[in-house]
Amino acid sequence: MAWGNRSQSFATFMILCPTSFFLGILFSLFPYDYPLLWTATPTPASHFAILERHLSLLHASPPIIPRILHIVISVGLIGFFIKLYRPSESNALFDGASLVLYMCGVIVYLANIVKGLRVVSSGKYDQELVEGELAVGVKGVEAGQEVPLGRDDSLRVLAASNTILALVLVGVLVLQAGQWYAERKEGQELESMRKAEKEKAAKSGTQRTGSGKKKV
Repeated sequence: MAWGNRSQSFATFMILCPTSFFLGILFSLFPYDYPLLWTATPTPASHFAILERHLSLLHASPPIIPRILHIVISVGLIGFFIKLYRPSESNALFDGASLVLYMCGVIVYLANIVKGLRVVSSGKYDQELVEGELAVGVKGVEAGQEVPLGRDDSLRVLAASNTILALVLVGVLVLQAGQWYAERKEGQELESMRKAEKEKAAKSGTQRTGSGKKKV
């Protein structure tokens, strides 16, 4: 039982560390993404050029950088698999939902962010038609409409993908915190029940001892 608790705690550590690591990366990108999505003032062309250079540098990083990133992603998945091996009810609910969110984040990373970095690095923006439902962050695009994305819109889609990924990862942390709180409350309730049973047993033992003395 003690080994099981230690393995669950270590698996939680394996989940929280990669999630926090990715949130840190996304936070470092937030100063670049903020003017594109969260301000009403028009974004200056110089900011798009700065963001484009920054993303091109990220995509052109040495191979060891994406390898480390993918290893960290795998560490999180291994942590989920450890926690979901012979799961309890708490693991099935909280860890199952956390795994779904984590996989959604992986899909957003592969389908939007990696693809967007390749487009930015190549500079070939107008060669792809994107449906309105997929053009997240692009104003004036109706559902079902296919439009070519220019440089500015492509960078906005990439920034919106970063925001979606951040929200998904925050959801993972919230679910893990909820699991910790639920297990803590359950442990407190079990402990109070044990204390109540011990006090009840002690009182019944005292009553029996007293009745035996009276008979003598």
